[in-house]
Amino acid sequence: MSFTMTHLNIRKATSDDIELLIKLRIDYLLDENKVQSLEDADVIKAKMRDYLTNRLPTNGFIAYIAEDNGEVCSTAFMSIVERPPRTAKSSYLVGTVYNVYTYPGHRKKGIAAKVMQALLDEAKSLDVASVDLLSTVDGKPLYEKLGFELANYTFMRKKL
Repeated sequence: MSFTMTHLNIRKATSDDIELLIKLRIDYLLDENKVQSLEDADVIKAKMRDYLTNRLPTNGFIAYIAEDNGEVCSTAFMSIVERPPRTAKSSYLVGTVYNVYTYPGHRKKGIAAKVMQALLDEAKSLDVASVDLLSTVDGKPLYEKLGFELANYTFMRKKL
């Protein structure tokens, strides 16, 4: 699936994009101050390469990339897992969105909304039952416009 608007091209990532997806992940993590050292970045790169090599061909992971005149400007990632059924569907696929990232020079132009919509359309075509995400304060209005709602659950985490 690919969308073109004058100079903006939004496309689904393929196995040929693994190195680009790794770069986008590292850029996102650096922007969020989640990478503490070059050594950490190298470990993350290796783990991402393994993760993407195994999941990208199976639709366990999907990503969309926006390019403005051939320059990558935005992306969004989604992992898809099958949970035990809780509806009448034969399976209960759930997507988790992360790494929604637009490079600073391309922000506030609606590009992230287009990338997210492409990601959601793909999830729907794969029969994903619901999509979850954690939002920053800045990202919340975008996700609300796309139909995301606050869940009736409290997000909790225990690090092991």
